[in-house]
Amino acid sequence: MLEGAKLIGAGAATIALAGAAIGIGNVFSSLIHSVARNPSLAKQLFGYAILGFALTEAIALFALMMAFLILFVF
Repeated sequence: MLEGAKLIGAGAATIALAGAAIGIGNVFSSLIHSVARNPSLAKQLFGYAILGFALTEAIALFALMMAFLILFVF
């Protein structure tokens, strides 16, 4: 029973990975729309997009770390 609970907990923790994928898609979609509206700000907007990507990816890595902790430590 404990093994089943671990698998359910790890599966629930990986739901955040889908949310992070959607978030990364939104970041780069917004970058494309913004550059299409104002091409002269492309370099500045790209820097902001990379920052948004890094923060979103950090959330995904934390979720993956939690899933691995649930599976292999507890």
